[in-house]
Amino acid sequence: MEIKKVGVLGCGLMGSGIAHTAARNGFPTVVREVNQELLDKGLKGVFDFIDKSIQRKKGTVFERRQVKNYLTGTTKFEDLAGCDLIIEAIPENLELKNETFAALDKIVGKDTIFASNTSSLKVVDMARATARKDKFIGMHFFNPVPVMKLVEVVRTKETSDEAFAAAMAFVKKIDKVGVACIDTTGFVVNRLLVPYLLDAIRAYEAGIATVQDIDNAMMIGCGYPMGPLTLLDFVGLETTHYIGGIMTKEFGLPQYHSPWLLQKMVEKGMYGKKSKVGFYDYSKGEPIPNDAALKKLLEEK
Repeated sequence: MEIKKVGVLGCGLMGSGIAHTAARNGFPTVVREVNQELLDKGLKGVFDFIDKSIQRKKGTVFERRQVKNYLTGTTKFEDLAGCDLIIEAIPENLELKNETFAALDKIVGKDTIFASNTSSLKVVDMARATARKDKFIGMHFFNPVPVMKLVEVVRTKETSDEAFAAAMAFVKKIDKVGVACIDTTGFVVNRLLVPYLLDAIRAYEAGIATVQDIDNAMMIGCGYPMGPLTLLDFVGLETTHYIGGIMTKEFGLPQYHSPWLLQKMVEKGMYGKKSKVGFYDYSKGEPIPNDAALKKLLEEK
């Protein structure tokens, strides 16, 4: 099961990053989006990312050329027919993922490996939508994909040794580090990270420290590159709330339940960096701690 050609479903933040990474490492890569507008936006994002990296002397002109030569976009499932590995990076909706995999299952070759970039859903629940349960795995990349080294490679009880080995070999070839996981909600990282992030919100709710001081405490005291409240803004507060809900349902443990403040912020559209307001205010460029607005919210509690 040698992987020579890669398909990616979805050209959003994660899908475009996965496609970029595969292409820059010499894999012919086809990324599929539901319409041309989203596809063009995603592909533009890939080259904007590379151009900014070049300006910062972290990327190269060779990388740009490599991606341009190896990456193509499409809106048709049929253009993925010749891929050896197809990685799904569409919204975290099980019904939508299963519809997509079921349609694709009829088009691609019998040896094609399917992978999901899910961060919270069980891989087996998607594998059941196909006739290739033995060739179905999880491949959870981290944002930003071209920079972050880790990939959680998830095998179900039905994943074959050959498919899993091929996936791990591919991860190594794209200059990532694969961590083998069993198929359980949250895998390794989110199972440990989500309670940490939610506890940082609880600490703020309790008035223990300001937004900036909580972040500084964990960065300076524990050597973390980013504070928990900054990380929440980067990941997306609504995303963390959603994942916490899935994990609460799965495990029934209080550490995965969203604190009151997180629920309120999501309700008001305070999603973090993407909405320009979260634990920090990004509306003026440089992030400014949003303590005043957050304290007003807490007064409603």
